[in-house]
Amino acid sequence: MADCCGNGSYSVAIIRILASSILLIIGIIMSATGISLFENQWIRLSWYLVAYLPVGVPVLKEAGEAMLGKDIFNEFTLMGIATIGAFFIGEYPEGVAVMLFYSIGELFQQRAVNRAKRNIGTLLDIRPEKTSVVRGDGIETVLSEDVRVGETIEVKVGERVPLDGIVLSDSASFNTSALTGESVPRNIKRDEEVLAGMIATDSVCRIKVTRPFGQSALARILELVQNATERKAPAEQFIRKFARIYTPVVTALAVLIVVLPWVWSFIDAGFVYLFNDWLYRGLVFLVISCPCALVISIPLGYFGGIGAASRQGILFKGSNYLDAITKINTVVMDKTGTLTKGVFKVQDIVPVEGIPKEELLHTVAMVETQSNHPIARAIVSSMPKSNIYFGQPVNVREVAGQGVEAEFDGKKILVGNTKLLYANSIAFPPAVADIPETTVLCAIDSKYAGYIVVADVLKDDTEVAIEALHAVGIKNIVMLSGDKQAIVSKLAGELGIDRAYGDLLPEGKVEKLEALRDDPSNKVAFVGDGINDGPVLAMSDVGIAMGGLGSDVAIETADVVIQTDQPSKIPTAIRIGKTTRRIVIQNISMAFGVKLIVLILGAGGMATLWEAVFADVGVSLLAIFNSIRIMRKKF
Repeated sequence: MADCCGNGSYSVAIIRILASSILLIIGIIMSATGISLFENQWIRLSWYLVAYLPVGVPVLKEAGEAMLGKDIFNEFTLMGIATIGAFFIGEYPEGVAVMLFYSIGELFQQRAVNRAKRNIGTLLDIRPEKTSVVRGDGIETVLSEDVRVGETIEVKVGERVPLDGIVLSDSASFNTSALTGESVPRNIKRDEEVLAGMIATDSVCRIKVTRPFGQSALARILELVQNATERKAPAEQFIRKFARIYTPVVTALAVLIVVLPWVWSFIDAGFVYLFNDWLYRGLVFLVISCPCALVISIPLGYFGGIGAASRQGILFKGSNYLDAITKINTVVMDKTGTLTKGVFKVQDIVPVEGIPKEELLHTVAMVETQSNHPIARAIVSSMPKSNIYFGQPVNVREVAGQGVEAEFDGKKILVGNTKLLYANSIAFPPAVADIPETTVLCAIDSKYAGYIVVADVLKDDTEVAIEALHAVGIKNIVMLSGDKQAIVSKLAGELGIDRAYGDLLPEGKVEKLEALRDDPSNKVAFVGDGINDGPVLAMSDVGIAMGGLGSDVAIETADVVIQTDQPSKIPTAIRIGKTTRRIVIQNISMAFGVKLIVLILGAGGMATLWEAVFADVGVSLLAIFNSIRIMRKKF
């Protein structure tokens, strides 16, 4: 937004407005009371000219600079012509009032935009300004932006991590709620990544810096959101193009309002043409036609939506995506990492008769301690801490694609899938082979002992997310996964997902998405983890990355980043988009409606400059307040 208030300082702008207001009020009082000194035309002109200069000069300066840039028809030019014209016909108070109230409106607009940016900046930029750096034998406190990559920093309990890095301590616990929304502290081990904004919760830890202060994941997200208005929504692009046509048209109409009656006076001898009267009507027409309410309130509405989304942990890369998400009718979702946590856990333990569940779990876990497979780690971690002691199996042999063979206490133990038991000719219930989830079977001394079901865990709000998507009008929900079709189909049935496709490689996901997009009626959003879903994120109408704060792929490829890693934020993003669009449409309708009415009244001589300026500024302020209320709305 151009700074109509001179050097941009609010204090200076307010002083100018106050000075102009006081002089205008005193002038009106002196005129109304009939003070003899004020009856002198030159004294009246000088007084109101002094009242005009504090608010008029900055606007005229903007108009001049715009003209030098070949932007002749703009709101500054309109205000300049209108006020100079008012002085020309002797309507000094109206000339001052037009510029005064216009400046007040612009000041409100500037403050609204800056407040929105400041709110978002405060919300996201939670990095400490100073950092404790290990240098030599001591610790120095320096500005975070002066810390170099490769240096070691120290973070005490309760302090925020100022820069991205890797943990040098054996392990440390961090509160990540400001970044991910997770209420449970995360334990981060040696050489694992920690991000700026996290809070150390249990011990002093040392971190090796991997990115400069200005390039941390949080800094990139902050810059992305604050610059999001550079990617314009269609409504913004239309209004700006419209204003380029609208402004010269209304300027021409204002000229015609003055000229046509003069021409008519030559045709109709009985028609009395008074130049000052028709010039006044043209000036009223110019004031009310100023497009600033439209040009400012629409982008402000979208920026308010981006700010409201940021408060919810939803980061839009541009107002065009905020607009695009309102048109989505098909949501395609990855399974692992999006609907599920991507973490395996023991779901069921089914031993044969005579073997307790705890004994089967202990036996399998003891053997699985010899494997690094994620399923093996899930089984070991499921053991109660009070019963975590394991014996040491011998003659351990891992069978590729099947499982593990081992001996313990003179017994041969097999732990693995159905192929392992088939290979060793061990009979087991046929129904076990039909279980869709991952099953780990166990045999002791060539006798089947039971099985353990291990499966990925649903996120806490997955079911709520699917219900909410249906509630916001998404009728077509599709799940894509590399998991077995049986697992994917079962999960889809439990969640109420319309279609589900399993056994997919990355190129298979692309094919399924292309098939959906072949139908022009489908507006598709793809939701993935932002790490291995780059192609489908890029080709969808709206790409949404889950928990992608630390992922460069998510930031670069996705259009929307859900930093809280909650699928329920997807319908929230759609609701915010629809609310923003509704507010923008309200602003457009209100501005056009009021302006059209007063334009007609002004052309007919039934509206004065006072009414015109109050209508214009009033519409601008209403649009501003309507735009920023989304920041306080609960979703």
